[in-house]
Amino acid sequence: MARICVVDDKEMMRDSLASTLVREDHTVETFGDPCEAVADIKGGRFDVVISDLKMPKMDGLALIRELRTAGCDTPVVMMTAFATVSTAVEAMKLGAFDYIQKPFEAQQMSVLIERAIEHARLRKENEALRASISDLSRLRELVGSGVAMSELREQLDRVAASHATVLVTGESGTGKELAASYIHQASPRADRPMLCLNCAALSANLLESELFGHERGAFTGADRTRKGRFELADGGTLLLDEISEMALPLQAKLLRVLQEGEFDRVGSSTARRADVRVIATTNRNLQEWVTKKRFREDLFYRLNVLPVRMPPLREHAEDIGELVEYFLKEAAKADGSHPLRVSFSTVKLLKEYPWPGNVRELENLCRRASTLCGGSVMTPELIEPWLTATTVSTESLGPLREGRLLEDMERHLIQRTLAKYDGHRAKSAKALGMGVRTLGMKLKQWREEAAAQQAQVVEAEQAVAVC
Repeated sequence: MARICVVDDKEMMRDSLASTLVREDHTVETFGDPCEAVADIKGGRFDVVISDLKMPKMDGLALIRELRTAGCDTPVVMMTAFATVSTAVEAMKLGAFDYIQKPFEAQQMSVLIERAIEHARLRKENEALRASISDLSRLRELVGSGVAMSELREQLDRVAASHATVLVTGESGTGKELAASYIHQASPRADRPMLCLNCAALSANLLESELFGHERGAFTGADRTRKGRFELADGGTLLLDEISEMALPLQAKLLRVLQEGEFDRVGSSTARRADVRVIATTNRNLQEWVTKKRFREDLFYRLNVLPVRMPPLREHAEDIGELVEYFLKEAAKADGSHPLRVSFSTVKLLKEYPWPGNVRELENLCRRASTLCGGSVMTPELIEPWLTATTVSTESLGPLREGRLLEDMERHLIQRTLAKYDGHRAKSAKALGMGVRTLGMKLKQWREEAAAQQAQVVEAEQAVAVC
């Protein structure tokens, strides 16, 4: 079933064609004036446009020019009773999908419509593939047969069956993006594109353009019209990674898409529609951010329809043996070598480690072992120096806050590692098994908490002075 726009100044032709297409389960909207049809077509409301060639005010060729200038590439099938080679060639050069001469059989139009729909689908998927080639280049499995991972897979299967928005939370390195990919691949949208966008990697203006697209001349450097991720992911899934880092004004625009399914390209006032399932991920406590007025409450509830929490590795340490074998096989495959074997004592050592960087840290360690091991077995002697380089005893942590032991340990590990590498973030992040951006976000969060605590102290001192 497709959304089809019929543009013809003759009412009898419009009604006849619409009746035929509706019987084939298509949704049809007709226009007698092409000038009125242009705005709706530009808004992306239709999958195929069928237009007459000879019409007053604006003929079919002018209609195609208008659409292509605006960056609208909806397939246009041109109808005419004045078929000539010259008009056919001109229409095709301007971007018409095909050309049909009146009078025609209903079957001829049906075949043409099916071809146009398939053409549009393939083009959109091709664009989506180019846009997301780096994001989807490494789809991996959810490894682990323990209780926590088994329950997680069951939950993801239930979530995948729905079309509602999903909020995936969890510490850095727990596999939130992997869970999003699992949901998409197990969903009814699996044959449609899945695009990913990191909300922390771009400025607010660039992020808006990436999400919604922009018109030519909308800002400096916008030399051509460009589609955004919502348009490219139409019918599929859009993953918004690190959603907590999105600026508040842009959060309001995202809320509009989730509520109404409409958005505007940057530099355009034409509303466009897209059927996209949104999956958002964050390592923040968004409820706390709502309290601090750093995240919109209404957007939080729109995203948190189906919440998924990714457990940290320390909560499913029973899966470490399986994970190590999987990562060693992946590393060997990448290097064209034989995978290392892992000893029982090595797995025991790994299960005792707190894993502040979670599964990502374990993967990095396995990759390092696969490259640097001189033998065929991954031994405790090989990996222990890499673990102790960032391990600290509880005695050296100082006073511990009840219920926050792991957070205190993580902060202390990061502080010690930064000191070891003289504050070099890239080296420290590599040693810790986390991304540089994640490390920077944690440091920023701690600075903000320290500033807030200092402000409370000053406020308390002022209150005492007044008394």
